[in-house]
Amino acid sequence: MKKKVFVTGATGGMGQETLKRIIKDIDIYNLVILALDNEESRTILKPYVEYDEVTVKYGDILDYDIVLDCVKDADIVLHIAALVSPAADYYPKKAMEINFGSVKRIIEAIYQHGQENHTRFVNIGTVAQTGDRMPPIHWGRVGDPIKPSMFDYYAVSKIAAERYVIESGLKYWISLRQTGIMGPAMSKITDAIMFHNCLDNVLEYVSDRDSGRLMRNLCHDELTGRLSDDFWGHIYNIGGGEKCRVSTYEMYQVLYGELGFTNLDHVINPKWYALRNFHGQYYLDSDKLENFLHFRQDGMEYFYAAYLENLGKTRHVAKAINKLPFGQKMMGGIMQNTYKKIARREHGTLRFIEENIEDHIDAFWGSKQEWEKLPNKLSEFDYFTDWDNVVPIDHGYDEQKPESKLNLYDVKAAAEFRGGQCLSNEMEVGDWQTKLTFRCAFGHEFQASPRLVLEAGHWCPECERDSWNYSERAKVEPFLAQVWNPLHAPTETRSYKKIVTDLDVK
Repeated sequence: MKKKVFVTGATGGMGQETLKRIIKDIDIYNLVILALDNEESRTILKPYVEYDEVTVKYGDILDYDIVLDCVKDADIVLHIAALVSPAADYYPKKAMEINFGSVKRIIEAIYQHGQENHTRFVNIGTVAQTGDRMPPIHWGRVGDPIKPSMFDYYAVSKIAAERYVIESGLKYWISLRQTGIMGPAMSKITDAIMFHNCLDNVLEYVSDRDSGRLMRNLCHDELTGRLSDDFWGHIYNIGGGEKCRVSTYEMYQVLYGELGFTNLDHVINPKWYALRNFHGQYYLDSDKLENFLHFRQDGMEYFYAAYLENLGKTRHVAKAINKLPFGQKMMGGIMQNTYKKIARREHGTLRFIEENIEDHIDAFWGSKQEWEKLPNKLSEFDYFTDWDNVVPIDHGYDEQKPESKLNLYDVKAAAEFRGGQCLSNEMEVGDWQTKLTFRCAFGHEFQASPRLVLEAGHWCPECERDSWNYSERAKVEPFLAQVWNPLHAPTETRSYKKIVTDLDVK
């Protein structure tokens, strides 16, 4: 019998690029697609329903009966569907229901069919799980502390989902932490989230096309026997590599430069941008996934071209105006008027300041005083420049040891570095999957596998669910302190209560 691949999220940006590529291998498997029943979905999927090997199911990812039907006999599940930012910022409860609830239903369906030792489950996580990694700690890797930015419920929902996947007991699973996806969709974003992305922030982007290539290569190589079993049971960062690493400011230099701006003071006001509390990092370990799946082809030039194409004739008009005397000032003024309206929206940085929303001001700038220190001119902004310097993050155990040699002493040492204890007194050497009992610094007892804690960077689920309480945790958790203290003053003690958790999902 032909193999079966089940895909969710096929009508989104990453999903569409995946379909374009895996359809070329349709001779080696049957494809099942689950999509919402609306005009947009039917238009996008119209070219694929012509294939005898393709079955499209229209329905809700939270409808367990539909999920159960789609999962039956699936060899691979590519779970791409999600409610992502910025939409997730407006609907945190819905984000948790979809992003965590869908994972829970799919895995439950796999078990109900008795496929837990066969079906390969591919979970898409996010770089936002490790949150704000502003300079000087802008280089990171899998295993660094899980630390979603304040108010980022997309990240919160994805953290809960990844924890569920890792601890599911499935024999074959992976979690791929997706970075910023560059392409036509990213070039059209006009939400207030654009001002959350700090000028000194960095991301190692990946293109929508390379993301599709990744999914295609994974399916092809697994179903043709080319993918090693060693690939499964791990967490990976998706990143485009060196040619996709860029700071926000550097990106703006290119984009506005293409419009004819030689002085960005006319178009960018530093006071409109957050100083922190947005996700992003350069990866020390994204080559691991590339070495398995060989998907990288695009660089930042692909995004710049998509951005300019999206502007259409506006680009040429802007360039013509910017050549005139005082043209840059006039064109910049037009653009700033538009940007100011966006920055004053519900989740806009200017709204936080003008309405004195103190918890958001503290989260994104540290204090009102820190915001006031920011210059009005970009040319007076103090940029970070030492991008190549890597500040290593210690994971609290000997990572040079082969996995097969991991022992209880290693796990206990890692727990102490996290401010807690491993209460278990027995562990089979090299066993990363069996759950052990831990206690965090605040007395919460929980069970977790070494894979979840040591490789993935997760820790106490109760602390994660309750609040963003990093200042208190950093005092007693040396592991977390590495990614909190460099960016925050000791006087920053605010705790931010979370309004939704995975326990709210039925």
